Amino acid sequence: MTEADRYAVMGNPVAHSRSPEIHRLFAEQTGQIIDYRAILVETGRFPEAVADFFSAGGKGLNVTVPFKQEAWRLADRLSDGALRAGAVNTLALTDGALYGDNTDGIGLVRDLTRNLEIGLGGRQILVLGAGGAARGVLAPLLEHRPKLLVIANRTADRARELAEQFADLGDIQGSGFEALKDLSFDLVINATSASLSGQVPQLPPGVIKSGSCCYDMVYAAEPTAFMRYALAQGAHQAFDGLGMLVEQAAASFQLWRGIMPQTRPVIRALRDQ
Repeated sequence: MTEADRYAVMGNPVAHSRSPEIHRLFAEQTGQIIDYRAILVETGRFPEAVADFFSAGGKGLNVTVPFKQEAWRLADRLSDGALRAGAVNTLALTDGALYGDNTDGIGLVRDLTRNLEIGLGGRQILVLGAGGAARGVLAPLLEHRPKLLVIANRTADRARELAEQFADLGDIQGSGFEALKDLSFDLVINATSASLSGQVPQLPPGVIKSGSCCYDMVYAAEPTAFMRYALAQGAHQAFDGLGMLVEQAAASFQLWRGIMPQTRPVIRALRDQ
């Protein structure tokens, strides 16, 4: 009997992760033999946990909060996307070296453009938050040439600093929330974790207009706080980040196994649950 190749997701907390289920469905669909688990890592022990996993024969890791920047520092080699994002969510051992990639932005863009059929070119896009989640998605969004991409953050200087780092890729600006007054956007992406605590960023009236699409990178069984807020403000549509989760996982799976699974059946299966 063929022994299963070992993969895992590391984070803290991690018990809620749907990644093991997603990768089990990918493996069944593609005929791959893998063992994928969720591993809780104590703060301060991430480098040791990674070393232990790979020395025991592990093939690849997904990395979630709060270890993505540590994973970036651990990697021997980085993809272009990970290098710019300053964060890694996928690790693979190749030729004895630790390779780091960031598939978050690919996952978001694929969910928006393929699954939800939301165009990005020529649109005015607002990204809420200037943390690691935002960093990972800016370059893939800018590759689709929006008319304007604005990063808004509670601390305006942090948003402006982040915008400067990506200014070579397109028209991008950074500001505080209050500076959005009198502006409106075609697509509003919540890259903060506020929904996890039932909160929403405080936006001036009119930022979300009747034709706006809104997207929360957080996912839940029920509509998130940001989704409910967006619809109350008159948004045309509001989506959570489950599709992004599946799409970024598929990109990781392809990196590890050399085959791209079909994502829509997996998204449907998770929704049905």
